[in-house]
Amino acid sequence: MDDPSSTSKGKRKRGRKHKAAADNHASASTVAAASDNPAPAAAGRRGRKSSRRHEAPADADGSRPPSPPRRGEEKLVANGGGDGVVEAGPVAWDEVARVVPSMDAVVKVFCVHTEPNFSLPWQRKRQYSSSSSGFIIGGRRVLTNAHSVEHYTQVKLKKRGSDTKYLATVLAIGTECDIALLTVDDDEFWQGVSPVEFGSLPALQDAVTVVGYPIGGDTISVTSGVVSRIEILSYVHGSTELLGLQIDAAINSGNSGGPAFNDRGKCVGIAFQSLKHEDAENIGYVIPTPVIMHFIQDYEKSGEYTGFPILGIEWQKMENPDLRKAMGMKPDQKGVRVRRVEPTAPESGCLQPSDIILSFDGIDIANDGTVPFRHGERIGFSYLVSQKYTGEKALVKVLRNSKVHEFKIKLATHKRLVAAHVKGRPPSYYIVAGFVFAAVSVPYLRSEYGKDYEYDAPVKLLVKHLHAMAQSPDEQLVVVSQVLVADINIGYEEIVNTQVLAFNGQPVKNLKNLVSMVENCKDEFLKFDLEYDQIVVLETKTAKAATQDILTTHCIPSAMSDDLKT
Repeated sequence: MDDPSSTSKGKRKRGRKHKAAADNHASASTVAAASDNPAPAAAGRRGRKSSRRHEAPADADGSRPPSPPRRGEEKLVANGGGDGVVEAGPVAWDEVARVVPSMDAVVKVFCVHTEPNFSLPWQRKRQYSSSSSGFIIGGRRVLTNAHSVEHYTQVKLKKRGSDTKYLATVLAIGTECDIALLTVDDDEFWQGVSPVEFGSLPALQDAVTVVGYPIGGDTISVTSGVVSRIEILSYVHGSTELLGLQIDAAINSGNSGGPAFNDRGKCVGIAFQSLKHEDAENIGYVIPTPVIMHFIQDYEKSGEYTGFPILGIEWQKMENPDLRKAMGMKPDQKGVRVRRVEPTAPESGCLQPSDIILSFDGIDIANDGTVPFRHGERIGFSYLVSQKYTGEKALVKVLRNSKVHEFKIKLATHKRLVAAHVKGRPPSYYIVAGFVFAAVSVPYLRSEYGKDYEYDAPVKLLVKHLHAMAQSPDEQLVVVSQVLVADINIGYEEIVNTQVLAFNGQPVKNLKNLVSMVENCKDEFLKFDLEYDQIVVLETKTAKAATQDILTTHCIPSAMSDDLKT
């Protein structure tokens, strides 16, 4: 994770603490998760830039329904709060009754976070507090964003108009979809509040109202807008791509986890990030109901969050007619070409490079990789995959050597060589003779190189992060993170974040494999083969004897993390 004292350089960002998550698809823009509003003390420590902040207007009127007038009705207009109110048609009381309880179901989420320190993995960073939004749904549960409770130590909820904060329990965190599910044991919390009801996926230009507790005040805030785009979006926190809504209602820090209502008072999404760019204004993003329902039903089916499955391939568009002809496609056939297949994916047993995927579950795929979505709309075929659940099967029709084949493929989640998240686990490490070995992950790269890690990290690590595929489910990228200087490692002090390829001639598969080989080594020397043709050689007996003194000097409790001791 980023150092809180680091400053923003205008890259893709997460809103809480203004941490960054680089995104390959928008090099000139800044997408910020409209997340937690840091507590005053924390905010002062992190130096929030006023030029990037737009305060949302706070709504203190408890009787105001969070919705614009319906089509065909003229908006209520009050000049200076006096006369001159114009109303073309009365609002039905049953509509007001449905909308107002939805406002009361919106809660403020207070979280204390304690993040791991990936650069010094034997300790954690200083804790900090944040606030964000959430809302009550059926079954005595509360929805908010995953990044709002990431690395949580304590979570508390406060209802609208209440002075009491209730301790909450985190039931599930969906990292990829940026949704978290909470509950409260205290029965008093659930009294006098009706759960939010979900609506269907809105259409373009449908009115939406975002309700939450953004920066700029302590009371509930309401901002209105319309749905301006529906497509597959890059989820900054999840490092994945799922269906999302773009709206023009303001989504600011603290809005994260708040509901977006349609004009009938039904929830159509969860606010979660916004676009910050000098050429763009009021571009916010909402997690739509299909993604929310997938998360909830996944939890109800499995008792835990299992993730969104993917088709473990890289593919190429087939828009060029000469390419289609060379691949043996008929004029009426459309599809996409398989470039590579993930070795760890179930698809590796049936799909091959240069296969042409013609359809997924009976739905034809176009040459540009899109499928029909709604009237007049198309969407990337990954949407069809994301609608499935982990472990489910899908029928894939492929063209191979001019012959059509059909395969029933079991879908699974993505296994990245460089993990995008550690999902609450403390980072692993191993120390011998002052050499600190660690497994590379995105949080590790961000901790070492800051928000701009995709520009500043070593090229070889970035190439593997962006393009390499894991050859086995437990494969890791192991590096010498740093060298804690001592007499035993003279001459090796400048080795930093260099990959370990082999130990005493044996390839290093993962960190646990390296620990096992070093701890059980009976040879005279420890020899590490590193990237860039470097080698490190240490006398086995001397190196192991020096380790404890180095740990004592640096106040490190153990030579390895707990997960490597078993």
